[in-house]
Amino acid sequence: MKLYHHPLSGHAHRARLFISLLGLPHDLIEVDLAAGAHRTPDFLALNPFGQVPVLDDGGIIIPDSNAILVYLAKKAGRTEWLPDDPQGAAAVQRWLSVAAGEVAYGPAAARLITVFGAAYDADEVIARAHSFLGKLETHLTGRRWLVGEGPTVADIAIYSYVARAPEGNVDLSAYTAVNEFLRRIEGLPGFVPFAQTRAGLAA
Repeated sequence: MKLYHHPLSGHAHRARLFISLLGLPHDLIEVDLAAGAHRTPDFLALNPFGQVPVLDDGGIIIPDSNAILVYLAKKAGRTEWLPDDPQGAAAVQRWLSVAAGEVAYGPAAARLITVFGAAYDADEVIARAHSFLGKLETHLTGRRWLVGEGPTVADIAIYSYVARAPEGNVDLSAYTAVNEFLRRIEGLPGFVPFAQTRAGLAA
């Protein structure tokens, strides 16, 4: 099993973190984004969108971080990470959609400005990040995990960009339940940290 990734990509970190939590043997292949390795014909054959991460499981190619989470949970038969029942599966899918929406256009976008020089409106994306974080704080108040009684792929999908939100000038200090949630993820056996940068509030 090979995981094509970049250490500063939160999407790639989701996949790397979950593989590690499952204890699955794998090789990490770093894609040099600065050199344009994601735009080469070889990489575009793996993912025409030119994005990391991409999972190669013996020739089965899975692009997209959330798709990789689902694939790995299903392949490993780990229903505690991805419930089979309709209500549980739908609840997890809701948060995968949030990761692809509110997280991507809030804390992830804010970090893209400071870490990668993206041309977003900083005030706008930081405001979106705090709007999302307020909803996340409310949801997590009085509960340990996003769905059910234990961690699921929903938690993994949300973690990386929230944990590094301060690098995008998004202050997490007011979100007690969110910070406790982050520490719970970091305490899981097999946890691997997301690379830190000296950007934004983390400078």
